[in-house]
Amino acid sequence: MGTVIAAYSDSERRALSAYTKLMRAAESITGRTSRILAASNLTVSQFGILEVLFHKGPLCQRELAAKILKSTGNITMVIDNLVKQNLVRRERDHDDRRFITIHLTEFGQLLIEKVFPSIMVAIVKEMSILKEGEQDELAKLCRLIGLQEEKGIAC
Repeated sequence: MGTVIAAYSDSERRALSAYTKLMRAAESITGRTSRILAASNLTVSQFGILEVLFHKGPLCQRELAAKILKSTGNITMVIDNLVKQNLVRRERDHDDRRFITIHLTEFGQLLIEKVFPSIMVAIVKEMSILKEGEQDELAKLCRLIGLQEEKGIAC
C-alpha cells in the first residue's frame, strides 16, 4: 500500500474506495451506453433533457437542470443546441415573459421514442450483472447518497 494512502484512516480509505468504484462503474456504463446516443448525434446531457421532457412533459430550464444534475448555465447551452437541431422549443409564459418552458418538438418526440428503447435495453443489459434484489439495494443506496444535499448533509 502506498505511503500516502496508508496515512488515511480506515473510514477515509473505505469512503474513497467506495466513491472511486461508484464513479468508475458509472463512467463505464455511461461510456458503453453513450455509443447508442452518439449514433443519434446526441450527448448524454441532450439525451437527459429529451428523456425528462418525454416522461415528465414540458418543464422550465431550472427544473430540467435539477432533473439531470447540471448547472443552469450549462443547461442553457445544451438547450440551445437542441433548439438548433429542432428537437425542443422554448415557449415564453404569456403572464410572465421571463418564464420560459421547454417543450419537445414533433421531431424531438420521434427521436426520443426511437432512441429510448435502445438505451433501455442497454441499461437492462448493463444492470443484469446484479440480481433483482441487488439492483433494488443499489438504487436505494444511490438515492440515499443523492439526497444528502437536500437534507443539508453534503459538504
